[in-house]
Amino acid sequence: NVLGIDPRKIVWKRAVDMNDRQLRHIIDGLGGKASGVPREDGFEITVASEVMAVLCLATGLADLKERLGKMVVAYTYDDKPVTAHDLKAEGAMAALLKDAIKPNMVQTLEGTPAFIHGGPFANIAHGCNSILATETAMRLSDYTVTEAGFAADLGAEKFLDIKCRAAGFHPDAVVIVATVRALKYNGGVAKADLNQPNMDALKHGICNLDAHLDNMKKFGVPVVVAVNAFPTDTKAELDLVEAKCKELGVNVALSEVWAKGGEGGLKLAEEVVRLCEEPGDFHYAYELEGSIEDKLNQIVQKVYGGKRVVLTANAQKQAKQLEALGFGNCPICVAKTQYSLTDDQTKLGAPTDFEVTVRNLKISAGAGFIVALTGEIMTMPGLPKVPAAERIDVDETGKITGLF
Repeated sequence: NVLGIDPRKIVWKRAVDMNDRQLRHIIDGLGGKASGVPREDGFEITVASEVMAVLCLATGLADLKERLGKMVVAYTYDDKPVTAHDLKAEGAMAALLKDAIKPNMVQTLEGTPAFIHGGPFANIAHGCNSILATETAMRLSDYTVTEAGFAADLGAEKFLDIKCRAAGFHPDAVVIVATVRALKYNGGVAKADLNQPNMDALKHGICNLDAHLDNMKKFGVPVVVAVNAFPTDTKAELDLVEAKCKELGVNVALSEVWAKGGEGGLKLAEEVVRLCEEPGDFHYAYELEGSIEDKLNQIVQKVYGGKRVVLTANAQKQAKQLEALGFGNCPICVAKTQYSLTDDQTKLGAPTDFEVTVRNLKISAGAGFIVALTGEIMTMPGLPKVPAAERIDVDETGKITGLF
């Protein structure tokens, strides 16, 4: 081929918007010369594709096109990166996305405007909606609320270290959403028993909330805890969470939005408004200068509460290659389980003195960050043992049941 692409070093995967574990690792190009070159390949889910991250970090159509062109899709026989620009593909890609880049405005049941735009998962991507949607909301409102998925160790860290850095803004306050159920789970209660009151488990699991609060304090941003109320929560359990937060010097507000709509979030909103007026001292968890391993160590130590990062031999080789190619000063996007502060989803609560193993490093040059894959995180999920499809049905009148 003209660009000298090594067929064994094509790193761009196909994407499909559906869980399908069978497509993680495939062999394609069979059927002779007319059907391509036989090689190992694979699919990833749409939200894991770099295109999703690029869309969410682009500041406009011109920036989108430039970022798409920077995406590394393969390497040559002498290990030089080949980009979408080298393939002259960014123009066609931008044409496909020219409407997708526009934020979508919807409204809540009470008529409040909201933007729904973009969806990179926080355990395998950077977990934030688009910069364009956030900046548009900031221009249209006195207060803008945005979400970063999967807790302070993933969503918040990536929002602050990746999205805020790219956009040039930072939050005036942070809301950590907690539930009594999740804290009991971190205290050792099985999922099937979370509806039952268990003060001992709650006391043991509340250290997880403490760790996330400590994270936010390290970023220098005022914080409030929103306890997302469930019908099964007891007053004693809710009182315990509130008392613990006050011990830590953090205010807590009960959020009953699910049951009461906006009225159920008034106390929380008042606390957020108050915090936004407080002075902050925002700073990132790490600076961009320094080695990839140094930045990973800072994330592990400052955000996860661990001892250090361990790079496998393969990851060490990849780190050297990425630094040699000039990508060493990119921010880091860690792909990690959302169920634990560690890379092992079975370690609940607030573990200490642990190591996080990075098994694979890859550059998302268009998005502008390095992805560090840990544990068993995969970019193509599989259906669970009992998929949702088993609960879905439709009767003779066309009424669908089992969706929620």
